[in-house]
Amino acid sequence: MIDHRANVKRTLLSALFFLLLSVGNKLAAQDGKSIFQNNCASCHSVTKDLTGPALAGVTTRGPWTDRKNIYAWVHNPSKFMASNPYTQGLKAKFGIVMTPFADLSEKEIDAVIEYINKTAAAAAAQPQGAPNGAQVVDEKDNSILYGVLTLILAVVALIMLQVNSNLKKLADDKDGIPTGEPIPFYRNKSYITLITLVLFVIGGYYVVKGAIGLGHSQNYQPEQPIFYSHKVHAGVNQINCLYCHGGAMEGKHANIPSLNICMNCHMTINEYSGSAGKLFREDGTEVNGTAEIQKIYAATGWDASKKQYTNPGHEVQWVKIHNLPDHVFFSHAQHVNAGKVQCQTCHGEITKMDEVYQFADLSMGWCINCHRTTKVNFDTKDGEGNKFYSIYQKFHDEIKEGKRDSVTVADIGGTECQKCHY
Repeated sequence: MIDHRANVKRTLLSALFFLLLSVGNKLAAQDGKSIFQNNCASCHSVTKDLTGPALAGVTTRGPWTDRKNIYAWVHNPSKFMASNPYTQGLKAKFGIVMTPFADLSEKEIDAVIEYINKTAAAAAAQPQGAPNGAQVVDEKDNSILYGVLTLILAVVALIMLQVNSNLKKLADDKDGIPTGEPIPFYRNKSYITLITLVLFVIGGYYVVKGAIGLGHSQNYQPEQPIFYSHKVHAGVNQINCLYCHGGAMEGKHANIPSLNICMNCHMTINEYSGSAGKLFREDGTEVNGTAEIQKIYAATGWDASKKQYTNPGHEVQWVKIHNLPDHVFFSHAQHVNAGKVQCQTCHGEITKMDEVYQFADLSMGWCINCHRTTKVNFDTKDGEGNKFYSIYQKFHDEIKEGKRDSVTVADIGGTECQKCHY
């Protein structure tokens, strides 16, 4: 009987090496993206100004050409800004100072910068004239390629082992050495064990990866029954978010506005003038804005020629985009009214979206990270600020004594389980 154990051991190690290489490369490629999304995306975009400046080409601007200055800025923005005119100008332009991230290592910051550079390059390579709302693919996914290569190498290794067994038997037969027939690979316990282990590792990786993202709907972008462009309404026409979503200031839910809100304007505006250019759906098809207004009239029973409601209306089946689990408590009023959080922090550049999509993953980790880094607006001597926080006298005293320069949501209990979970 031929002993395959040494060969199988080498094959097993080789297959596991290539598998770990493929998984490791994939995870390393996503480190910068995940760090950016968890720490930076609430204030920054790669290609557009948000609460903070766009980060494309950041390493070619001002003091950021020196990577050490970036490290110093990320770890302690206030200290760096005290002696740097460039960052003082950023504060004057955007009105805030960046939250410090002292826990980020230089290696993690480098990974974020690499992700920014790749994303900026992908955005620059996007064809001009792409439909509004088209998403830029910021990273090439090579996981399938690595998986296929690993599988091919494993199959080749198994074939070579079988060929080696057959050649050894021929040589032994020629030399008169009695040997048994080689065991077919599909009956060889060593081969079966090897294949089982490889499949277990691959399957385990994808099961864990899928479980981590279970229930997350980032980038979810359903097609609505009536095309509504936030770019036209909130962007070009500067309609305040609270005009339509008044519940965001006063209640738990922002609420979908009734069509009566739409009719406040569209009783007189019965056609799309093209103020924001042509309208496109996500798949690139052009939208007739005037026809969409007619859908509002049909739903409300409005007769534009008679200027009155002449028919019974019907409910519009809007598709909900942002969903949280039933066991999670979230109040828009607490964030928008008390916390002064801007809509764009959670919903992205809503004023530039034709079709709305879910900007953030809304995971627990994403929320907790925001609570850990977001500073609360304490009451000040001149009467400005949020007086709700006046009960935390200890923090006021520590700020006056110079023991701390700010207070985060986490400091006032924002990471306690019962704050968000029933």
